[in-house]
Amino acid sequence: MSEDRDFLYDDDEAVKFIKNYLPEELRGKYSDDDINYVIDLIYDFYDSKGFVEDDDEGDDDEEVEINEDELIAYVIKNILSDGIGEYDADDIPLIVQGELEYCESLGMFGDSENRRD
Repeated sequence: MSEDRDFLYDDDEAVKFIKNYLPEELRGKYSDDDINYVIDLIYDFYDSKGFVEDDDEGDDDEEVEINEDELIAYVIKNILSDGIGEYDADDIPLIVQGELEYCESLGMFGDSENRRD
């Protein structure tokens, strides 16, 4: 993910996008802070996989493969271990998928085939 693409990412817009992505019955269930916490965990996962480069050494055009199942498992595991918020385990994949869709809408992953379910 390049710095140019990261610049396009807006936390407030991501939260709005995710809330609109969720089924109507879930839109009011989670606060902006709850969704931001999940976004933070997603970026912790990206960092642990080396997808986020802090310097100019990374190849900005390198394709990123995200295993969605692995990402969701990581988020659920950390939510349970951190004990922050009250999340329904069935809702977490929808929040994660909403964030991935937001990133795709910005073109952050390049080709959408780079996501593996």
